Amino acid sequence: MRRRFNFAFAPAYRLPGMLFGIRPETAWVDVGDDELRVRFGPWRLTTALENITGCQESGDFAWIKTAGPPHLSLSDRGVTFATNGDRALCVTFRDPVPGIDPTRTIKHPGATLTVVRPDLLRDLLTDLTRGSAGDTTTPTSG
Repeated sequence: MRRRFNFAFAPAYRLPGMLFGIRPETAWVDVGDDELRVRFGPWRLTTALENITGCQESGDFAWIKTAGPPHLSLSDRGVTFATNGDRALCVTFRDPVPGIDPTRTIKHPGATLTVVRPDLLRDLLTDLTRGSAGDTTTPTSG
């Protein structure tokens, strides 16, 4: 079983993405029975599902910090694959994985993915990882 999640392209992100080969035809997230695969133009990130330790929805990103090629967080080495600034899923990994540089030297403890329906990707990853990739958003009080 393989399920594909397309990236959600906002109009303001299309041109900067195209300059780096990032278009709807070259950007997606595939989830298989045992692995997560990200394609973002010429960039790739692949990891086993058993390496996923968590998922959290996020958003409200600044265009200047996310438009165009993947972005590396200097604070935690996470990588952001963004095609909009509104909604994303942040996926964390037990063992950091390569994805941003062609030498595969830089390893990322997490990846932010601006797919269409990040909630559905979160639910699928949670199901496939048997609950180890749960949503860690703030619980409601009650």
